[in-house]
Amino acid sequence: MIQTVIKRDGRVVGFNEEKIKAAIRKAMLQTEKGEDESLILKIADRIAMNSKEQMTVEDIQDLVELELMKSSRKEVAKRYIAYRNQRSIARRAKTRDVFLEIINAKSNDITRENANMNAESPAGMMMKFASETTKPFVDDYLLSPETVEAVNANYLHIHDKDYYPTKSLTCVQHPLDKVLKNGFIAGHGESRPAKRIETASVISCISLETAQNEMHGGQAIPAFDFYLAPYVRSSFIEEIKNTENLMGEDFSDLYDIELDDFEKKPLDGLQGKERALQHAINKTVNRVHQAMEAFIHNMNTIHSRGGNQVVFSSINYGTDTSAEGRCIIRELLNSTYEGVGNGATAIFPIQIWKKKRGVNYLPEDRNYDLFLLACKVTARRFFPNFVNLDATFNVHEKWNANDPLRYQYEVATMGCRTRVFENRFGEKTSIGRGNLSFSTVNIVRLAIECMNIESEEERIDTFFHKLDNILEITAKQLCERFDFQKTAFAKQFPLLMSRLWNGAENLRQDDTIESVINQGTLGIGFIGLAECLVALTGKHHGESEKSQKLGLKIISYFRQKTNEFSERYQHNFSVLATPAEGLAGKFTKKDRKTFGVIPGVTDKDYYTNSNHVPVWFKCSPQHKAKIEAPYHELTGGGHIFYVEIDGDATHNPQAIIDIVKLIDQYNIGYGSVNHNRNRCMDCGFENADANLTECPKCHSHRIDKLQRITGYLVGTTDRWNSAKLAELNDRVIHK
Repeated sequence: MIQTVIKRDGRVVGFNEEKIKAAIRKAMLQTEKGEDESLILKIADRIAMNSKEQMTVEDIQDLVELELMKSSRKEVAKRYIAYRNQRSIARRAKTRDVFLEIINAKSNDITRENANMNAESPAGMMMKFASETTKPFVDDYLLSPETVEAVNANYLHIHDKDYYPTKSLTCVQHPLDKVLKNGFIAGHGESRPAKRIETASVISCISLETAQNEMHGGQAIPAFDFYLAPYVRSSFIEEIKNTENLMGEDFSDLYDIELDDFEKKPLDGLQGKERALQHAINKTVNRVHQAMEAFIHNMNTIHSRGGNQVVFSSINYGTDTSAEGRCIIRELLNSTYEGVGNGATAIFPIQIWKKKRGVNYLPEDRNYDLFLLACKVTARRFFPNFVNLDATFNVHEKWNANDPLRYQYEVATMGCRTRVFENRFGEKTSIGRGNLSFSTVNIVRLAIECMNIESEEERIDTFFHKLDNILEITAKQLCERFDFQKTAFAKQFPLLMSRLWNGAENLRQDDTIESVINQGTLGIGFIGLAECLVALTGKHHGESEKSQKLGLKIISYFRQKTNEFSERYQHNFSVLATPAEGLAGKFTKKDRKTFGVIPGVTDKDYYTNSNHVPVWFKCSPQHKAKIEAPYHELTGGGHIFYVEIDGDATHNPQAIIDIVKLIDQYNIGYGSVNHNRNRCMDCGFENADANLTECPKCHSHRIDKLQRITGYLVGTTDRWNSAKLAELNDRVIHK
């Protein structure tokens, strides 16, 4: 006898015989003879009594067909079969429409979900086909009914849901020293340990690319300068040896000579050992420069993820004060300033300057000159961004200026803004760790549902009650995904689970990854704080001190709950200021359809990114910093502060320095600067005209308009979705 039924979405529900009767009755009513209640009862009872205790919907429908075909009412069976087919076609129609949009390379929010992906290439199309068919599978078979309901009701978004079945993790900060010293095996190729700077540069690229194909998020190097510095020295020794062979003299005492800097100088007037030393330095600097050029070029041309997307890469640097580390930093910045190819700005890697007092921020600091160079490069090329190691929440108690391994205790960031540092299950570090998965809560919808409550106190109390409920659902969903991820075998991630993830070196190929991945983080994100506050108070946090207090109370509650979840579920939960791209419009579109156009809430095509002051709100950089800064301490999973500046920043690096001062002054964790930058793709002409459509030099209309979409750069807005384009058009200068 049937007791329970497995529905198409994977849910198990109690058996209801009335549904069988209703389906047969509907088919009978479409025939000439009409309804036969006795036959309906007979068939329904026979199926209910003579079947297994648990059946699927499809199995029950098959039995109905068989019983109708055996009866005297075969015409009813035909109607029933036709009805089933129509329902099946209807379920497939949406997939068909999506596929046709991909096939016809239509420019819409499906094909423009990620501005870094070319969905028009064959590989990109295949990836979109896979993505759009995988998501329904995840809904039907891998998510709990409670989660599916929250997603369908537009309260929750699960990021990278299409990668859910692969059990892949989001991102990782590469311990590049392990890879460079030990080499690794990727596919059928074996990478030997690096011996010179050129090899180290190439292996760095391969490490990022290989791991990208094993994960669904970004790849980062937390201490690029420290990791590559030893290979500057080995290359220098190699050049000394070349000089020895050339001159027939012994200069072995120069191999380990202590140098203050690797600085190119003319050889005029130099003789003997002094000339040999400077010659080797000059040659080494040239090699480092070429290696950095090659690294940047490779990171903008090597494709991963099936060949349709360059590696979503980031590198952190700036605190290595050794001569070799300084050489890496300087030549990386010089190469970035020069550009790639015909002088184009490099989109990747996202470069992040680690700002640290006593190291590179104050005029008396050893690397202050490189900080000034970094600001000059940012003024022209948007990168590097700036992570503030002096922010109170970024300081590590073990950091020591005299420790050659101090980079292990420096926070590093990646991608749009992801931060991993605190750790309940191992060393507090960014290295060898990353985010496991994250999901975002639509706090705007929760606020809209409370708008009709007249009492403000009751309105806000109701909002927090709703927020508490959805946070509980989100935490459970992330734990369920963790439980699914942990069943993966180490052999499924050949590089990640052999060289990169902390503790992975102890895993055997057939071991699951459960014992090591708990050092990663589970992120709970949010979007649209500004619109949420307008719905609750009538004003956003940039224009009202009262709203700012409520905004901080809301995100503090997120932080409080993630701390509770960390204890309850024994995972590293964190709050993420979500870098919404496709999600910026997805939430908004659904909410507008449900609630209509609400001024200040759903009247634009996007919700404001995380805790940012709205992009259209006119204010000074100082005001924006003052409002957004307190949220950085609350969002340990990642955050970023942006300032839009006017004019041609290329000739105004002081503007960048001033923004970094704001970051320092207001205890901001991570920040960057946006400005206009146009480049003619035919002649290389550059300027900052916001409305440039024709090159004034060669009259070409092939203009590369560089823009930052969330945390990364995009050389063309052709691949931006409608919501982000609307946001771009609304951006105002902060002055």
